[in-house]
Amino acid sequence: MGGCICCSSQVQYSTVRCPLGELSPTHECATWHHTAPPTSRHTCRSELWCQCGRRTRVMTLEQRVISADELGAHASRGDCWTAIHGKVYDVTSFLDQHPGGAKVMLKYAGIDSSQAFDMAGHPKDIVSKLGLDHLFVGVADASVQPDKSGASDAHGAIQQIQGIPPIDTMLSLFDIEAVARQVMNPTAWNYYSSGADDEVTMRENHAAFHRIWFRPRVLVNVKQIDLRTTIMGYPSALPIYITSCALGRLAHPDGECVLTRAAHTAGVIQMCPTLASCTLDEMLEASHASQTLFFQLYVNHDRAVTSRLIQKAKAGGVKAVAITVDAPQLGRREKDMRGKFDLAGSNVQQTDDSAGKIDRSQGAARTISAFIDPSLCWADIEWLKKECHPMKVLLKGVQTAEDAVKAVEYGLDGIICSNHGGRQMDFARSGIEVLAEVMAALKARGLQGRIEVLVDGGIRRGSDVMKALALGASAVGIGRPTLYGMASYGQPGVEKVLRILQDEMEMGMRLIGAPTIADISPNMITLRNLGDHISPVPIDELSAYTYEKLRTTSKL
Repeated sequence: MGGCICCSSQVQYSTVRCPLGELSPTHECATWHHTAPPTSRHTCRSELWCQCGRRTRVMTLEQRVISADELGAHASRGDCWTAIHGKVYDVTSFLDQHPGGAKVMLKYAGIDSSQAFDMAGHPKDIVSKLGLDHLFVGVADASVQPDKSGASDAHGAIQQIQGIPPIDTMLSLFDIEAVARQVMNPTAWNYYSSGADDEVTMRENHAAFHRIWFRPRVLVNVKQIDLRTTIMGYPSALPIYITSCALGRLAHPDGECVLTRAAHTAGVIQMCPTLASCTLDEMLEASHASQTLFFQLYVNHDRAVTSRLIQKAKAGGVKAVAITVDAPQLGRREKDMRGKFDLAGSNVQQTDDSAGKIDRSQGAARTISAFIDPSLCWADIEWLKKECHPMKVLLKGVQTAEDAVKAVEYGLDGIICSNHGGRQMDFARSGIEVLAEVMAALKARGLQGRIEVLVDGGIRRGSDVMKALALGASAVGIGRPTLYGMASYGQPGVEKVLRILQDEMEMGMRLIGAPTIADISPNMITLRNLGDHISPVPIDELSAYTYEKLRTTSKL
């Protein structure tokens, strides 16, 4: 669509005529493109007909400038525009798809919503990521100013509290998590800390490590401990990488760029998420020239969008792409969903609910799932490998030995044993249990060494990292702890998280008799109880205290 110079009306494809005749579904010209193959091709950029009946030039949307008065004229349920960072969008057709309901967006109908947009943790390129570029109608002029009313209630607002403990008093990752719980906006905390359904798998991710026990070796020279390693062929100071987590600005105004800078300081790799609050360009700009970055990819149903993301990562020097394969639809995270409704108010979607337009049971997953392609399958892997070349390609979310073996057969460079932080299928096994099964299957088939295996989920101690390495993982991914560190203390908090793990690993490797990462071997652990999902273990007081139980919002 475009704007007519004569009448300033918005011109749809179907109402534009070329001097050579009416446009049909099979017609294409230099200005207007149609899905069907063209029967002719010519230049008619300067002479087009608008429905006003006058032959004139039709300007592009980038040329159309919208004033505050014009923006304000579109402030109703049936005609809703809003401005975000200098661009104006017609969101009328998107109102019912917004996870908070139509009334949340109608609050910013006809005005600039940039500040609320930022406070909600959205990346600036989320419109393109969700395939909503067609909603763009023009650029806002200087008269359009951000609306600041209610911005403090936005989803990502961070509460500033008095008496936050000094960072030097943080002795474990659980200490930092406890601080984050107090510092963060309750809605942001609910988003980060929630798991799928009854959150059994989320808790099991951590608990499973308690069923692996060490078999320390003695009289080993452990004067010097070396934690250096390689991940997917790239050097890392620790066998740890910062894994992808969405919406970093819910924890800190600088979002994932904080993680990028902290990763460089610590000498570890960051996996940049598709659904980051910061754009990939911003994370690349925040990175050091010598820094190694990976990219986590959700495959869009529009393959052109996916291709653009991959090419941007490639152009930015990203070294590997981890394709998320455990999320054809996002899981139900009830604590997060309750938080969203509490923030919006009990009647925020009353009209939409009564009309049957909003399925409140799906929460934020409705919008996210709108662009994730549920048809993604093994047949797409060859195309993805070609698109990503020369970047290495991993599958993130492998949960069985069968799929791990298949990944080898399809020539993938790596896999990540993961259940999405317990946020997808409840009662899926922990990543560490899947890792044990995968490594045994690869070894039995003579495939060990043919593919690199990583793991994430539930890691809170340096000993957890050591157990994963003993099972055969080359590295582990840390997600929530880095977000909690960022929420509590900013970049120093993320660095503190990594330093705590480093200190715990140095001590642990001395005590089990492993001076280097290569010296951590399978015979240093026992797995007899790993698959027993009901077994007596010592009470994990820190985890039990920090974990927030589910509570109903009903008033009986």
